[in-house]
Amino acid sequence: MRGFDPQVEEMMLANQANWDQRTPIHLASAFYGVDGSREPDTWFADYEWADLGDLRDVDLLHLQCHLGVESIALARRGARVVGLDISGESVVQARSVARQHNVAVEYVQGNVYDAVDAVGGRQFDVIYTGKGALCYLPDLPLWADVLARLLRPGGSFYVVEFHPLLYSLGVVPPDGEEELLLRNDFLSGRGAEERDATYTYTDGPPLTDARVSYEWRHEIAEVVNALVGAGLRIERLRESASLPWPRWPGMVRDEDGWFRLPDDAPRIPLLYALAARKGLASPPPRH
Repeated sequence: MRGFDPQVEEMMLANQANWDQRTPIHLASAFYGVDGSREPDTWFADYEWADLGDLRDVDLLHLQCHLGVESIALARRGARVVGLDISGESVVQARSVARQHNVAVEYVQGNVYDAVDAVGGRQFDVIYTGKGALCYLPDLPLWADVLARLLRPGGSFYVVEFHPLLYSLGVVPPDGEEELLLRNDFLSGRGAEERDATYTYTDGPPLTDARVSYEWRHEIAEVVNALVGAGLRIERLRESASLPWPRWPGMVRDEDGWFRLPDDAPRIPLLYALAARKGLASPPPRH
């Protein structure tokens, strides 16, 4: 992990250990449905497929892929997918899940900040990441620089992430909580937040070890400015009122299987999606 002080490195190593411990719980969880009870495509909103476009014969890197559920859906659309995750246990299980689904996905263990070396210097047409990933990254300008190095000229980056307002309301609610109550920072700037990760966000037993994790809050402006600073061009920004699981008990299930707040609740963003593109190489000078 290049360019970080020892304390931040220790925090990221703590997160790695925490995700190693979470993995078997998530593998057995009804939340992910890797036993076939939930199709991988259902983790994607229709607008994601519209934004991503035709993925046939596309070289695609899925960063922070965890169990690789979304990786499978992307590969089924025709992409040649490489999944990268910091957790060695997640990578082992993601390979097993891909075999169960009879889908070819290459998985690599590595920290996002070391991704260029982890994938052997390869570049990609598309990079995808999302839904609970960016909060584990302490430095977004450095992250965006890594993305720029991983993308081919003209390649695109696409992130679908929890809206900062959802983080502020709390991604994991207290039992039975129905109200919309601000509990956490909306804006960044306070540094790492230490979390009691004894219980993960899925069903299942508590962790026995590595029960602390660290998160860094990032508002949308910080994400945009990091990408622009790395030379990427922002092409689209969406905000969505739906989630792929019911965060509040009173949420309503739509026809696409996703969940939204009822009509009498405030209309608020819960996810955002951002597309950015790396510019084409400059033409050679004329003589």
